[in-house]
Amino acid sequence: MIARCQVDYAGRLTAHLPMATRLLLVKADGSVSVHSDDRAYKPLNWMSPPCWLIEDRDIWTVQNKAGEKLVISIEEVLHDSSHELGAEPGLQKDGVEAHLQELLAEHITTLGDGYSLVRREYPTAIGPVDILARDAEGSAVAVEIKRRGEIDGVEQLTRYLELLNRDPLLAPVQGVFAAQLIRPQARTLAEDRGIRCVTLDYDKLRGTESDEFRLF
Repeated sequence: MIARCQVDYAGRLTAHLPMATRLLLVKADGSVSVHSDDRAYKPLNWMSPPCWLIEDRDIWTVQNKAGEKLVISIEEVLHDSSHELGAEPGLQKDGVEAHLQELLAEHITTLGDGYSLVRREYPTAIGPVDILARDAEGSAVAVEIKRRGEIDGVEQLTRYLELLNRDPLLAPVQGVFAAQLIRPQARTLAEDRGIRCVTLDYDKLRGTESDEFRLF
């Protein structure tokens, strides 16, 4: 839906978006996000599933199990349509990125002594995180792998961490942003958010002797 609306969020903090024309996106998984025309894919505000939407005339109230609310007050609807997108075939990673994930999973101690692999492509409501691991203390670690580390990769990992940290069986979940090359701006943003950056040496990983089938 494209509509003139204002948005108020109440939860761990409060936030207000004044009246303006915005895109309101309601997905089949129950998520609701509010977009402007100048933020690329990143929403201004959103509510991730599990949550529910209550429509009362010109007021949408989106609430989750934690009691957080996103209240959207609609002044004028400019466009309203619904589309079935069908089955999602999934993201096809390029060969180097996919191989980096495979190699890092095989040699997970590249991230640090005592690290152990939980699973590759660990599922979340917004897509799989490349690797879920445990560090030497047993804490969960989510790893996002890129060939070139850009700001959008940090944003992607941030969203994964937000969802994973809602799972009491995993929280607290740390983040690792791993890439062959990490841009300075991406590194600065990651470190500001408490995400550790790791530069991967593809050739060294390929040359590391596998211990997957060793007894000793």
